This record gives sequence, structure tokens and C-alpha cells, in this order.
Amino acid sequence: MLMNIDEKFLPFEQRLREAGLNELLIDNFKYNYIRLLNNDLGFLPEKDITPVTSLPSLVDLTNEDQKIGDEHLNQVVVIKLNGGLGTNMGLERAKSLLPVKGNLSFLNIITEQVLHHHLPLLFMNSFNTHDDTQKSLKEYKKLNQSLPIDFIQHKVLKINAKDLSPAIYPKQRELEWCPPGHGDLYIAAHACGILDMMLDQKYTFAFVSNADNLGAVIDGRILGYMVRNHLDFLMEVVDRTARDRKGGHLAMQDGRFTLREIAQCPETDKQFFEDIKRHRYFNTNNLWLNLKSLKRLLHKVDYSLPLPLIVNRKHIDPVDHESPEIYQLETAMGAAIAVFDNASALNVPRSRFAPVKNTNELLLVSSDYYELLDTYQLVPANPAADSFVTIELDHHYYKFIKDFNERFPFGVPSLKDCRRLVVQGNVYWGKNIRCEGDVVISNSTDIPQIIPSDTTISGKLSW
Repeated sequence: MLMNIDEKFLPFEQRLREAGLNELLIDNFKYNYIRLLNNDLGFLPEKDITPVTSLPSLVDLTNEDQKIGDEHLNQVVVIKLNGGLGTNMGLERAKSLLPVKGNLSFLNIITEQVLHHHLPLLFMNSFNTHDDTQKSLKEYKKLNQSLPIDFIQHKVLKINAKDLSPAIYPKQRELEWCPPGHGDLYIAAHACGILDMMLDQKYTFAFVSNADNLGAVIDGRILGYMVRNHLDFLMEVVDRTARDRKGGHLAMQDGRFTLREIAQCPETDKQFFEDIKRHRYFNTNNLWLNLKSLKRLLHKVDYSLPLPLIVNRKHIDPVDHESPEIYQLETAMGAAIAVFDNASALNVPRSRFAPVKNTNELLLVSSDYYELLDTYQLVPANPAADSFVTIELDHHYYKFIKDFNERFPFGVPSLKDCRRLVVQGNVYWGKNIRCEGDVVISNSTDIPQIIPSDTTISGKLSW
């Protein structure tokens, strides 16, 4: 049986070696490939977990936490996950280069946020985003740090869904490769030497978050809470809402926290997964790590973290649904909450979670619903607002950035007094438009319609 597995994996091993990938990555990919062969698809059924009913909250942390955090702030490295291209929005460059507040990109704002605290900044780039990121950061002469500005996430081969062989796509050979999920953070940081570099330079903690979440900024209270409680790993979570029902939630398994993603949920348990009153806490992917603890853990497990496998079935060309179906083997960074001995979670306000995964979220973050402080922190303009605006743009006309920008030639509308915005059909926007309350805009004709400049919209507008 072992020989059969080795023979089946040999074509993968040969191509990974030809691409110059290290032994650690090859061993980890083989481990996950064997799990796929054994039909170990990482499912986490409802019967094996229990809901998390309560958690400590950021709003309850004290001045003492802030004081402790301030004392340890010079031991923190900020790491941003920057591997995404935003292909679902039609982008072909790093999504972080997209302008999001006026002419400022995610990358501009992130850099200014971190410079405000005088901390080192690291990006975990993918093979797709490294060059663009390096080029864009050259203008920041103030990023004068002894650590490199980035390290590269590994790449692995996509797997043919029919026979579990390496996927072949002669039309675009680069589409035969994919990142192994952001769970690769831990192995990639070790394999390239950046983990040892951080420790050698007396950095003890890392604050890790997605580059497209501008709400993820340093907060001394959270660091102080982590230090005071001698935590190895801390996950920031928010209360789940209806729009989070398909996102990863926190649970308990065998006395430990665990993270369950929707790809790990059996179809028969989907109603439990999407029950936001049962599973109350949503993973923001804002994580705090003790780097010394990470080093010890990696050594203990022989540098192969036993993170749950996530098997994603997709088309090899994500924009061509006629292209062959493949598997991508991934792990989630937040799943490490289950493998650290002293791991916990903290309930934080929604203001620390402002992701941009699509043009609906881009419109909200770009609008005056959010403002940038002098520290470049992104905050709701109305702190008393009890929920985010719900945005539903017609994906036929707004899904891709090119179409989105074409329909907002004078900038996005004011949304600070809006609760819900639905746009159906082909609609263009004039200058200085305000949306208030619940707004539904519908164009049922075949002719593009234009909302005149200086219009205030509330209720329904239709053609």
C-alpha cells in the first residue's frame, strides 16, 4: 500500500522538485495528498463539536491591559497576508494595490498604519503578488527595517479531480499551481528563515491579518491581555450575523477551541453550521501569535502542523467553467487554535473587521460610511451605528472592477445614513449622490439609466 502511495505521489514530487520547492513543503503536501487518497476530507460533523457560548470581550479589557501592551509593543511584528489577486473581481494584480480611499490603496493605508506605531511590517506574498508588492513599496523610504519586507507563501500543484493525478492545463501552465491556503504561514515562515530572524532580533509576538481588512490595527489592550494570560495564540472573533452564516465559526472539540470552515461541514449538518444563534462567533482572521511558542510547537511536531485539511473542488481556470475540475488542498491559518496548548479567543467589535472580498464590500469601505483617522485607522463615521450597511449590487453589471468603476465615474455615493442598498439592472451614478435609509434601485429596461448628480435617494427608484 505504501509503495502504491509513493508511486502515485511520484509525479507530484518530481514537479515540485523541478520548481525548486523545499523538502518541508513536499513532505507536508504529501501528507495532505495521502489524506485525500484515504478520503480524509477534513469533515468536522456537528456531533463532534459543541458551540462556544461565551467569550471575554475587548470592551471589558482594562487600563492595566493597555499598560502591559504598551510595555511589550516593541516586541511585535505586523504580518499581512497579501497573496490574493482578487480574481473574483476581475483583477490580475495584487488586490492590495486597488485604490480604496480616494487614491490610497490597501497597501498605502496598511503601511501608514504600521509606521504610526514604528513597528516592522512583513507581507506574506504569493508567487503572484511578490513583484507588484515590492515595486509599490519602493516609495516608502520610511520602511527602514532590519527584517525583509516580505516572504513568499509556498505553491503546490492542483489535483485532477478524475484520477487524482497532477492537473495539466497546456493553455495556461501557471494555472496548474495554487497556494496551499494561509495555513501555510507557519511552515513558510520557518522554511525561509524569517521566523528565526524575528526571534534573533528579539521579536516575541506577531499580529497577523488579511491585507484587505483595514480594520485590523494594533491594539495595545489585546497584546496586554495576551501577555497577562500567557497565551500562545489568540484569535479575534466577532458576533456572527446573517451575512456571516457561511463563514468559519469557532467551536469546542475535546476540550479545545477549533475552527470549522464551511468546506469542513458535511452537507447534512449545513443547517447547524448556518445557525448564527447556535454558533455565535465568526473568525476575523486577526490572530496574535507568540513566536517562541510557535518555534517550540513546530519543533515538537517535526515541522508538520496537523491542521485540518480543506479540500476545495474548483475549475482549473476559475473564470472558465468548461475547464477541467480539480482539487486544491488547503489549510486555514486560524485552525492552529486547536494545536497550541494555551490558545484562546477574544470577542471584538465589528470595527476591527472590514474585509473586501467583492465589490459590494469595496463600495462600503470606499464610501463615507468609513473614515480614515490621522493614524490611518479605518473606523465607522458614525460609531453609534449598530450594524453595517447591507449592499447588494447586481453582479451582472458591478461584479468586476472595470464595470464597477465605469458606473461610478464621479466616485461612490454617500452611505453614512444608509441601512440597505440594492441595485438591480444597469445603473450609472452621477456626482454627489446620497443614499438614506433603505434604498432599492431597479432598472428593468434594456437601456442603461443614469442617476442625476446631486440626488438624494430614499426608498425605491425604478425605471
